[in-house]
Amino acid sequence: MAMESDMVQAEAVAAGEFRELSQKYNVSGVPQTTLNDGAANVVGAVPESNMVAEIKKIIS
Repeated sequence: MAMESDMVQAEAVAAGEFRELSQKYNVSGVPQTTLNDGAANVVGAVPESNMVAEIKKIIS
C-alpha cells in the first residue's frame, strides 16, 4: 500500500534484532503488520481483503 499512496508509510523491522520494538508492539509472529501505532495488528501473511478490513475498522 505504501508504494501506491503517499498517505501510507511503511517500515520493516527485524523483530529478533529490535527486541524493544518487538515488545512494544507485542509481536507474536512474523510477519506482523502494526497499523496506526498499535491500533490494530495483523499477524501472518493474510489476503489483502483481511488487511483492508482491519484498516476500515480503525478509520471508522
